Amino acid sequence: MKYRVLIEQDEDGVFVVECPALPGCVSQGDTREEALANIQDAIKGYLESLAKHGEPIPPPIEEEIVEIAV
Repeated sequence: MKYRVLIEQDEDGVFVVECPALPGCVSQGDTREEALANIQDAIKGYLESLAKHGEPIPPPIEEEIVEIAV
């Protein structure tokens, strides 16, 4: 499965990553690469927890980019 994640760098330089399709699934890292590795672990744990409790796994969010002529 592929999930879209959002990455932001906070005022302290830490990279914060969240997965919008999985509410509350957030991680961070000192580097972009570390943050991405951490969110992959967080997503895996989140999905395993849902499965363990018999809850449905949300589908990944699909995204399109549209161009607007101004």
